[in-house]
Amino acid sequence: MKLCLVMPVYNEEECIGQVVKDWAAEFSKYFQPDEFRLLVVNDGSKDKTGQILDDLAKELPCLLPFHQPNGGHGNAVYNGYKRALELNCEYVFQTDSDDQFVAADFELLWQQRDKSDFILGQRKVRNDAFVRLIITRLVILLNLCLFGKYIADANIPYRLMKASFLDKLLQKMRFIPFIPNIFLSILASKNGANLLSIPVQHKERATGTVSILRWKLVKVCFLCARQLVQFRWALWFG
Repeated sequence: MKLCLVMPVYNEEECIGQVVKDWAAEFSKYFQPDEFRLLVVNDGSKDKTGQILDDLAKELPCLLPFHQPNGGHGNAVYNGYKRALELNCEYVFQTDSDDQFVAADFELLWQQRDKSDFILGQRKVRNDAFVRLIITRLVILLNLCLFGKYIADANIPYRLMKASFLDKLLQKMRFIPFIPNIFLSILASKNGANLLSIPVQHKERATGTVSILRWKLVKVCFLCARQLVQFRWALWFG
């Protein structure tokens, strides 16, 4: 199989059906039906998301819904990566389910696949709350201070990875981080990948609600920072 998409989802009944159809249509431009799969990890949604995915899977053979108890976005992403690798795909592409990214921008990354095993999108204009923009800048600063790496959008859920390289990176993780994409970006850079950052579109959220807000978001930031420090310590002395 050529490519597997990994998409975590939680309570996105208003948009998940159209998002899945958009990605299925986009990949159909580049791959035969048996060459790609959409692995959508339903992270314990409490609305109709799970049922929508199961119904849609009857229409789209490429769709593989996977239902798990709620473990958070990072846990769903990590589990999605592991399951994608079990499918023996050549590439793994990861994006989110909230319809803030444009499927057509996939071509921008796919055209560069021979230049790097680990290609990141970079939000040209990020349409998120101000506090999230500040946190992104803090992550950039932390990565510079702890790892000596400048990564403009280390956590972006719009990335194309060679499956064999992703497998190598996951094996280096000694725990499942709260935000695994940041750790993967750091590991990729430290393991010789030529990180390409391709500008992509980022839309305002039109449906659903953001699950991590205000003080919960601050607590998540402290957790992420602590895990980054622990990760740096493990690289030094592990």
